[in-house]
Amino acid sequence: MHTEQRDTLIVESVREDGRVFRPSDWVERISGQLATYGRDHRLHYSNHVHPCVIQGVNCLVVMKSLQDENPNAYQFILKFAEDNQLRIQDDRRSQSRGVPTERRETVS
Repeated sequence: MHTEQRDTLIVESVREDGRVFRPSDWVERISGQLATYGRDHRLHYSNHVHPCVIQGVNCLVVMKSLQDENPNAYQFILKFAEDNQLRIQDDRRSQSRGVPTERRETVS
């Protein structure tokens, strides 16, 4: 297991009771808030937060390092997940398949 994966949380679009969370675009909304537009006029997700699909479920990938870089954003995401009873777990995937690095831009 890579260090990056141990330092990554996955917030699923599924509630603790198994129901799908609505609105279904919440992952893109949160990811978009922390993204920037590059010189290519395209949206670049933060290295700390980006959307992902795992086994057909929309998820939000959150690097725990966001807590140091942007504590307010980190707390907002965790509170949002808690308030909406979303499943949160450590990233246990053997291989990350998030947004390719070349399509993301570091946000400071």
